[in-house]
Amino acid sequence: MTDHPSLQPYADAWTQSIEAISELVGPLTEGEWNRRTEIPGWSVRDVVSHVIGVECELLGDPRPIHSLPQDLFHVTDDFTRHMEIQVDVRRHHTAPEMTSELEYTIIRRCRQLRNDSRSPEAEVHSVLGPRAGKVTLEQQLRFRVFDVWAHEQDLRRALDKPGNLDSPAALIARDVLVEGLPKVVAGRAGAPAGSAVVFDISGPVEFLRTVRVDEEGRGTVDGSPSLGPLATLGTDWETFLRLACGRVRPKAVEEQVTVEGDKDLADRILHSLALTP
Repeated sequence: MTDHPSLQPYADAWTQSIEAISELVGPLTEGEWNRRTEIPGWSVRDVVSHVIGVECELLGDPRPIHSLPQDLFHVTDDFTRHMEIQVDVRRHHTAPEMTSELEYTIIRRCRQLRNDSRSPEAEVHSVLGPRAGKVTLEQQLRFRVFDVWAHEQDLRRALDKPGNLDSPAALIARDVLVEGLPKVVAGRAGAPAGSAVVFDISGPVEFLRTVRVDEEGRGTVDGSPSLGPLATLGTDWETFLRLACGRVRPKAVEEQVTVEGDKDLADRILHSLALTP
């Protein structure tokens, strides 16, 4: 239990999801650690390395001093370079080294969360890169739940071991992604003032959300239906997740997506839906 009950649901969801990752990768052979995931350039080992690395930084461990190879095609800017350090430094670690470090990191982070006496509103550094600024402790932990669960799903798809699509962390991830929809619809896709766009998501996590664009072009999102939406996009929860996390291009999942109304607008939304860095 943390000192602040409002943080406990996040701590519980994070714990459940990261322990699920540990259970997933524990029995893997060396070859299975090299399976590709939907994240460009990252294997199963790389995803687990990323999770370990971020949690270690939250524990206050110093970042590794490491020079990246010059031929990593997926490293394109300061952010990806920042994230790749923790990944590349572990690329030659064996399966037992990976599982041992993950288990030890989970133990340390659980202890840290349990003993943390800071307020949920306390300002802390973001772990998203050197220029990301500060967030509240609650925002940081909430995003850790989302990130760890999204990577749990990356691993499950790579290993063909589906599960936890409706876990407590999945519901938190839903809320994180839904909050980004106004930026996609009103900003990136340029939906006109006075319009509404409906997202109708089915499956283990089912929801309907309407993004409304006001006369000044600002977007908001709510759970009430629109009587005359300019466009309605329907898909299943896992496909929505993959699109919103930038794991797949719209063309690859077009059979899983239905569109009613303005197809040009829907196409712009789908091509700008990726919300993760």
